[in-house]
Amino acid sequence: MLQLNKYVEPRRIAHLDMDAFYASVELLRRPQLRGKPVIVGGREGGLQRGVVTTCSYEARAFGVHSGMPLRTAARLCKDAVYLPADFEEYRRLSKLFKAAVITLTPVMEDRGIDEVYLDLTEHEEPTRYLSQSIKEAIKRATGLTCSIGVAPNKLIAKIASELKKPDGLTIIRQQDIPTRIWPLPVKKINGIGPKANDKLLALGIETIGQLAAAKPELLSHYFGAVYGQWLHQAGNGIDDRPVIPHTEPKSRSRETTFERDLHPTKDAARLYQETVELCKQISDDLKARGYVGKTIGIKIRFNNFQSMTRNSTLAIHTNHFEIIRKTVFTCLQRLSMQKPIRLLGVKVSNLSHESQLTFTAAQQTLRLF
Repeated sequence: MLQLNKYVEPRRIAHLDMDAFYASVELLRRPQLRGKPVIVGGREGGLQRGVVTTCSYEARAFGVHSGMPLRTAARLCKDAVYLPADFEEYRRLSKLFKAAVITLTPVMEDRGIDEVYLDLTEHEEPTRYLSQSIKEAIKRATGLTCSIGVAPNKLIAKIASELKKPDGLTIIRQQDIPTRIWPLPVKKINGIGPKANDKLLALGIETIGQLAAAKPELLSHYFGAVYGQWLHQAGNGIDDRPVIPHTEPKSRSRETTFERDLHPTKDAARLYQETVELCKQISDDLKARGYVGKTIGIKIRFNNFQSMTRNSTLAIHTNHFEIIRKTVFTCLQRLSMQKPIRLLGVKVSNLSHESQLTFTAAQQTLRLF
């Protein structure tokens, strides 16, 4: 029997997703490209190795999507305009839209550069009015549009925000779940990936409603007790996760995919320069956000798509460029690089905020007296 999650006082949880964020930012600077298929991730005026970072809705109509190899995208959309990614500008506008949101509803959970969760439960304003006010505030601050889904929980709100794009507003009440959520494909649930989707389809479970009706023991048998139970709850729209206003990042990383495979010996100078530049970018990122890390690592992907990583954990936290650079090159010495290199990446993890370390150090000093 299908179940519905019941709340004595239903929550109002919103998922806010900026519309094709990177592509929309580029169109702000290049309004002449509006209405054209734009792909972010290439070099301006031409194609490069790598994958699609994002694309405009006109490009998506051809089947192009984030993570797709650029050469595949070129075959699908021959008239696409390719633009390089400008992450500094994306971060700037990300801060602007989040600052605009905070002025209206302070209970915000940051979920990345272009999306947030909001808890609107305690607001007196009607849901539609408040949501529209948030959308207008973002438009004034950035010139960009967003899509918002409001529902009793995060799970349904995330689905709802995708139902009307771009510039959409979708409100799902608990009693709307059977008619508006259950007919949707199971892959619409955030947390059901391609493999789980294929397995569910093989079991004859195609829609969220069919997932809700599936016996919990069947799901546990094929997916394991933990994931099986989660699938059963997700199908029934059950999700009690709170909106957490602030979470500390666990890591920062930067990587680059080369236009051509670089030989570890013949292109050693180029590889050195690229590695140093990645270390500098990571150092600047951490300093700008006030974070320091203890674990520093390198990632290499060869021309056969095999990837290798090496990490080193320091005795102290740091965001100092020179320390990051020396540690990265120490990690590189532990790698056997015999094949041409396609991708290079640098990562700093085990992060803490500088203010927290200062507080901890002060506590330790107080114990001495």
